Amino acid sequence: MTLPDPYHLNRFLSAQESCFSQALRELEQGQKQSHWMWFIFPQIAGLGRSAMAVRYAISSTEEARAYLQHEILGDRLRICARALLAHHDKSIRAIMGQPDDMKLRSSMTLFAELSEQESVFHQVIQLFYAGEKDPLTLSRIKAASSRLDPT
Repeated sequence: MTLPDPYHLNRFLSAQESCFSQALRELEQGQKQSHWMWFIFPQIAGLGRSAMAVRYAISSTEEARAYLQHEILGDRLRICARALLAHHDKSIRAIMGQPDDMKLRSSMTLFAELSEQESVFHQVIQLFYAGEKDPLTLSRIKAASSRLDPT
């Protein structure tokens, strides 16, 4: 029996199948070299314009929560974020390159907003972005929340 997948999270599993190990290895080595950003560190919808950015965008906080709670995707996201913390002696731009350093900030902001204060996502933001969350992601989260809030 197949479990329901209302947010089509299987698109992330399919994309990660062939390259998750490589992505993690690059993060552990402190230098992103290949193309996996969209489906390893997804962003909230509306920030990216490319076909890949649109395909792997997280449409809502509910989808982001489902991603975090997914037994494989949530664990992989945390593992990859933790791997970054080992490189406290490097800038995030040196590790990720540009513009992926900005995409990472957006992704970490999205998942930090849904996580406890001491989460790995908050730690990444603190270490690499001086504690400053991505303002565009925050405004999209706020806009999405106000559409859901009837008050």
